[in-house]
Amino acid sequence: MTRGAVAGDAYARLIADLDRAGARYRVIDHPPEGRTDLVSALRGHDVAHAAKCLVIMVKVGKRTTRYVLAVVPGVARVDLAAVKKLLGGTYAAFAGRDKAEELAGTVSGTVLPFSYSPDLELVVDPGLLAVQEMYFNAGLLDRSVALDTRDYVRIAVPCIEQISTTVPAGDRARGDNG
Repeated sequence: MTRGAVAGDAYARLIADLDRAGARYRVIDHPPEGRTDLVSALRGHDVAHAAKCLVIMVKVGKRTTRYVLAVVPGVARVDLAAVKKLLGGTYAAFAGRDKAEELAGTVSGTVLPFSYSPDLELVVDPGLLAVQEMYFNAGLLDRSVALDTRDYVRIAVPCIEQISTTVPAGDRARGDNG
């Protein structure tokens, strides 16, 4: 299966799930972009309303590896130490691109704030849930969803924990975790 097919499948599954759950959302088409700060500008909203979704690998002991889908506000960074502590880990780092894409079912820059893999634990920072509507790329670089935050929590049923640190405004253009 090609990456395009996988991305299209993730988008179709997301929309079907949102419709089935009666979610309040809207689809936004825009030029292809996966960086949080740039796509937020294309969508026309404050970066704080963006759901930045990153896959984190956590070593728990010598033989166990767990993966977390960390979802934080677009103006924040994932606090790896907080994720490590939450899972009782000994080491935490960003998962490699191939592993992250495999677990998320989408390419980098289009990771959904929903986990469709039993091997990917969903943890959301409460800072993102303070906004009425959250925005994220919908499994595609050129299509996003604006979703009512209460509906997101109801549908995704995430673990909600403080897993972010604030990023100074001048540092926000430095990549997906900056």
